[in-house]
Amino acid sequence: MAYDEVLAERVRELLEEGDEVVAKKMFGGLVFTVWGNTAVGVVGDELLVRVAPDDSPQALAQPGARPFEVRGRISKGWVIVAGEVLDDEVLDDWLQLGRKAAAALPPK
Repeated sequence: MAYDEVLAERVRELLEEGDEVVAKKMFGGLVFTVWGNTAVGVVGDELLVRVAPDDSPQALAQPGARPFEVRGRISKGWVIVAGEVLDDEVLDDWLQLGRKAAAALPPK
């Protein structure tokens, strides 16, 4: 599945790709890592976001958010956000949440 290149470019601009943030093609999408840990990804026309365990209930309560499932199993620590709810402010909020969760992990 191809990823939404417009959404990927918006993510790239807001995350300010550089030494700390790196984009990589992975799993048919484009993921953005923070110090080597995946923070967010663009999969199809949706955003995949890493969330800290404490942030997960609140994140899943947001409009357009749902648990990330792999082969019918919910993957804890990850949320999928529908692309249609991602205006610039909402997108930035999700990116900061993903950055925070990834930055809390040991660098790779």
